[in-house]
Amino acid sequence: MIVTLELAPGTAINRAALQDSFGLSSTPVRDALVRLGQEGLVEIVPQSATRVSLIDLSAARQAQFLRRAVEQEAVRLLAAAPDKEFEAELRGILDAQAVRAAAGDIPGFDALDQTFHRRLLELAGAPDLYGLVRRRSGHIDRIRHLHLPVAGKMREVVRDHGRILKAVVAGNDSKAQARVRDHLARSLAYVQTLRDAHPGFFRD
Repeated sequence: MIVTLELAPGTAINRAALQDSFGLSSTPVRDALVRLGQEGLVEIVPQSATRVSLIDLSAARQAQFLRRAVEQEAVRLLAAAPDKEFEAELRGILDAQAVRAAAGDIPGFDALDQTFHRRLLELAGAPDLYGLVRRRSGHIDRIRHLHLPVAGKMREVVRDHGRILKAVVAGNDSKAQARVRDHLARSLAYVQTLRDAHPGFFRD
């Protein structure tokens, strides 16, 4: 709810309402909020309020740095693989993404986007790193969700993924790394435009 902006930055969180909504007692809700606090997605003020944190641009930049480092190494390894048996699977993900983009299905598109990036790490032999990256990516993921509804953005993502896969299949590790680097730079490249549209959502 936070990452997809159903709960907007700055929103006060009603713990009792969450308990009712999820059918839970106070303890698991409290524990979940503590974990979200550790990930920087909520701010808990004892004896006061719990709020959805503003989008922290410093944290987003660090998450981008981490993702670029990890995924560039993943595609380097995949480009050097002697066979490319994974090509059909990844192309299938991209084809499905194109269908979701054409339908304007943002949740479905986003799920496939995550699948594509997760599979790159799994195929490169680093499956546990995906969870690490996800735990650090809440702020940049919210920027992505602000950006996805912009006309043409989902098609741009599919195009980028296709270029990454093409370079990997061709065995061109340097081009594959460059495609990943360019792709993962795009969300932060539009931050000022998004900030102008949603000035209360961000902090430096």
